[in-house]
Amino acid sequence: MDPPELCKEAEESHRQDSFNMLTFILLLTLTILTIWLFKHRRVRFLHETGLAMIYGLLVGVILRYGIPANSYHNKTPASCSLREGPTSTLLLNVTFDPEVFFNILLPPIIFHAGYSLKKRHFFRNLGSIITYAFLGTAVSCFVIGNLMYGVVKLMQAVGQLTGKFYYTDCLFFGAIISATDPVTVLAIFNELHADGDLYALLFGESVMNDAVAIVLSSSIVAYQPAGANTHQFDASAFFKSVGVFIGIFSGSFVMGAATGVVTFTKLHCFPLLETALFFLMSWSTFLLAEACGFTGVVAVLFCGITQAHYTYNNLSEESTKRTKQLFEVLHFLAENFIFSYMGLALFTFQNHIFSPVFIIGAFIAIFIGRALNIYPLSFLLNLGRRHKIKGNFQHMMMFAGLRGAMAFALAIRDTATYARQMMFTTTLLIVFFTVWVFGGGTTPMLSWLHIRLENQRQSKTKQESAWLFRLWYTFDHNYLKPILTHSGPPLTSTLPSYCGPLASCLTTPRAYENHEQLRDPDSDLIRGDADLTFTFGDTAITANGAANGKRSGSTSEEALERELDSREQELLSRGTRLLKHSCLKPPLWLLRWCVHAQEQV
Repeated sequence: MDPPELCKEAEESHRQDSFNMLTFILLLTLTILTIWLFKHRRVRFLHETGLAMIYGLLVGVILRYGIPANSYHNKTPASCSLREGPTSTLLLNVTFDPEVFFNILLPPIIFHAGYSLKKRHFFRNLGSIITYAFLGTAVSCFVIGNLMYGVVKLMQAVGQLTGKFYYTDCLFFGAIISATDPVTVLAIFNELHADGDLYALLFGESVMNDAVAIVLSSSIVAYQPAGANTHQFDASAFFKSVGVFIGIFSGSFVMGAATGVVTFTKLHCFPLLETALFFLMSWSTFLLAEACGFTGVVAVLFCGITQAHYTYNNLSEESTKRTKQLFEVLHFLAENFIFSYMGLALFTFQNHIFSPVFIIGAFIAIFIGRALNIYPLSFLLNLGRRHKIKGNFQHMMMFAGLRGAMAFALAIRDTATYARQMMFTTTLLIVFFTVWVFGGGTTPMLSWLHIRLENQRQSKTKQESAWLFRLWYTFDHNYLKPILTHSGPPLTSTLPSYCGPLASCLTTPRAYENHEQLRDPDSDLIRGDADLTFTFGDTAITANGAANGKRSGSTSEEALERELDSREQELLSRGTRLLKHSCLKPPLWLLRWCVHAQEQV
């Protein structure tokens, strides 16, 4: 090709890329403005993710049917050709390389999930979350995979399968579609202040099973039996894939946690540099894990959890605010970008394979797989839980098993074969249906299941923690936090006396400056069986009937509620007497502040 033609092609490609980015920026802008309108009007039947998908669908229809065929259908840019290889994907004008999703868009989404983790409810339900995420995802994967293998055999029998579809392909589909993403449900939970434990179970399961699903799919891809037929069951290959799963997950976990621990920033005088360094260290965790053959999703998730626990306490006050806001914005933009792209891909991806039998079978399979995940595991977990996972919670968890960004990203990463193209098309339709139908029905479902909303009083319930977590907390509070952060007791008070010189060397001067840091805020997570307390204002009511202060409590929740109601009435009456000569109607928070100020005096 002559140099002028090369220059012309490069210029055309540059203009095309600029148009692509402009299209998505306009989609995000329109989505943000519509979200503002929905929040202003208190519309909850459609979340921003579903809205982004609708806008993507509209743009996809315009690009597919509104552009002349000679400029769109029959013309494929040089940068959008079919690439040979294990991850080849046919890219059209307004599409991106699948690696863009993994290396640019997924890291801030996963990291924000770990960095913004609400530790109180998460660690209170840690055992249940791990059970749902690991065992539940594995059950769902194998149930869906085997059911879909039956569907494939049925399609072969009736002559509706024109390409090769192996058992390993069915298992791979079961792995990627088991990655739940109830972002719509959790956002509505936040707005409505739904039950904290239910939120923690859903959020923890969705975060953890994303990591499990991606490692499980990698293990299935690594399953290569020996012999003539490479798609028959082989015990040695099976145990090899199990070893790959354990190795990848544990290696990614260690890498992410280690990176989070060693992320020290001593740039307190320059918050901008401190925030930039923190951001780069966090993102590099994902890329480092991928470069080493591990899974970046697992690494960046546990990096976020570790940094929120340790590094966050070492940041300056300005950097703590900046990092939270920065990752929240990146998470919001990346997530809506992906959902917009989903709507667009339904029309711009040319190799769709729509099979009604496979699609209907997939819907039935994911419903059965979710049911066999939630209900049997909840029954087993309730055998050892003091605070049971109630039936309405289980129904809500069943209902909230939406599919989203992770399932889409795993499906689009490889669309080179007939089976993978059919799986990609089916995954898109499942994401659309679950986000629109189940996401939009969250509010009515909460009401129908009679799931309570959290009381808006300033209250907290201290519940028992697992003995294993208590041991970990004691070790972490007494030794790790004093070494890695400026919170917790100084090592000079926790280490034996003969370790005095070492303790003095490892303890930073800031650890002695603020005596308030001697009490770790995470101590609220650790409770014994006899230390169940409900606090309100200056009154602490214990579950065994004792009250700290002015009243005695009852052993039942009804007695606690009556106690709180009477206490609030007293606050209201006293506050009203204080401000009875005012011509304005004081708000409740002002009354409480006045009462508190009077008691302090």
